[in-house]
Amino acid sequence: MCGIAGIITTHYHQQHLEELIQQMQKSLHHRGPDDRGIYIASEHQAALAHTRLSILDLTPAGHQPMSTPDGRYWIVFNGEIYNFLELRSQLASQGEQFCSRTDTEVILKLYQRMGADCVQQLRGMFAFAIWDNQEKTCFIARDPLGIKPLYYWQSGNTLVFASEIRAILASGLPNICLNPKGLYGYFISGTVPEPYTLIDGIHCLEAGHWLHWQTGRLTQKQYWQIDFTPDHTISLPEATEKVRDALIDSIKHHFISDVPVGIFLSGGIDSTSVVALARQTQKGKLRTYSIAFEENEWNEGDIARQIAKTFETEHTEYQITSTIGRELFPQFLQRIDQPSIDGFNTFCVSQIAHQDGTKVVLSGLGGDELFGGYKTFQKVPQMVRWGQQLKTIKPISTTFGKGLATWGKSPQLKRLGDFFQQNPTAATAYRSFRGIFSHQEAWAITQYYLKDFGLTSYEHLSIGDEVFVPKISPNSNFYSLEDQVSLLELSCYMRNQLLRDSDVMSMAWGLELRVPLVDRILLETISSIPSNLRLQPGKKLLVQAIPEIPNWVVNRPKRGFFFPFQQWIESDWHDYFPSPKLDKNIDVRLWYRRWSLAIFQFWLKQIYA
Repeated sequence: MCGIAGIITTHYHQQHLEELIQQMQKSLHHRGPDDRGIYIASEHQAALAHTRLSILDLTPAGHQPMSTPDGRYWIVFNGEIYNFLELRSQLASQGEQFCSRTDTEVILKLYQRMGADCVQQLRGMFAFAIWDNQEKTCFIARDPLGIKPLYYWQSGNTLVFASEIRAILASGLPNICLNPKGLYGYFISGTVPEPYTLIDGIHCLEAGHWLHWQTGRLTQKQYWQIDFTPDHTISLPEATEKVRDALIDSIKHHFISDVPVGIFLSGGIDSTSVVALARQTQKGKLRTYSIAFEENEWNEGDIARQIAKTFETEHTEYQITSTIGRELFPQFLQRIDQPSIDGFNTFCVSQIAHQDGTKVVLSGLGGDELFGGYKTFQKVPQMVRWGQQLKTIKPISTTFGKGLATWGKSPQLKRLGDFFQQNPTAATAYRSFRGIFSHQEAWAITQYYLKDFGLTSYEHLSIGDEVFVPKISPNSNFYSLEDQVSLLELSCYMRNQLLRDSDVMSMAWGLELRVPLVDRILLETISSIPSNLRLQPGKKLLVQAIPEIPNWVVNRPKRGFFFPFQQWIESDWHDYFPSPKLDKNIDVRLWYRRWSLAIFQFWLKQIYA
């Protein structure tokens, strides 16, 4: 796990290129405190920077940027390849020789042999760039599920890329101007939907895509996408066995490390699943980490302690009070790369693991999306069916929707009004149910901020705009509504918010966060299980596949890993969250609405500082 950055160009002289890449590297120091390196091509067309968090091969042999022996190919890599030992063995049988015990060198050798097709061989989380010093090309790729971030900016023949937006801005090359679609998308969903960012001209490379640069020409291609085509011949016992085998396989691969691996334990089914299977597959001690609260209605510390005792882990609990949280909050604000309504929980628990000397942790993130753990799996299909019934009387449906969107007494009713004005699909229902602000509200807030930057002439974003309605695979029309929800959860909420915040906030503490339930091989193995088996309420298939999970965990009402923000914002934290100067019809009493506005303001001040 590391930080990467690069500048690919045709017209910078060496001294200027060195200065720019050094500035970018400095901004990524927190992602890789163990080592750092810079490579500048002889003809000054490429500059690559790396900051290293040493996980595999802790010796100097793992230094990056890394090159092939002949100096033709140079790589900077962020992430982990969990099947690198198998790939290394295959390459060695074909005559390849290795100078390190790293997965980085395996990627380099694969690219040398296979070119862009190398990404199909990789199991893991990754964002990497490879410079070909002979052909003067650059290949950049991001993992299939978007676990590792990668951003880029292009102007003329110059391409700049990095693990974080702050590093691209540190180069001083882009003009800092707000992106209307990114801003609107943020207020609609609580996070910036890829491929947009909040900075105009800076893009997020979408999950499962690669880029190829040659003499200023940039080509992009999607190399992987989720497929939920069902196999209706699969029985429940077969599905249960398939899920268990795939989970055990993923857990084993995610423990590959030359340093100790810990586990985040929230007290829910997903994190308990990871601990239970880790106990089955790993010898020796297991470290677990959890957060507890003074507020009983939010506290799951006692459950986490009980789970740790059951599976005999070395458990560390950290009780976060309103006062302690407030003390940590300024540090959290400094680490935000893009604002969202999440991330503080990961920031806090990552600090605990870091202080305990742990460099790698596993998380149960992804279980809800794969096994139907959210209310969306029931509510969204219901909404679609309501909408289809109302569609038969479309004028009434549209009028009713406009009325709710304008005069609805609650945020939920306003967003429901948005839904009734659109075609009743899983995507439109999902956005309504998962949304933060309604279309009218989000556009009004967007205009408010754009006005300060002289962008009032930007054309109106419609309720049917692609930023408002998430894009999903064309094949999804043939999936069940429940599978469509799973696809939306994986590609929107999980990818744009949970994974992105988990990466930034764990790396803020030099901690590598791995997600064994977000694994391409696991997903490809179980995605053909029909939704009536895979997405049963209560995540029944997951529970049946892991009988080691105690009944007292399974039978507890679902509670997400949330902080008592509403109480804190209304008391000790109120000065961080003043009432925004917006239209009085925009209700900001709910904590996540107040949070989204305040966090954006803090981020904006940092960007323009």
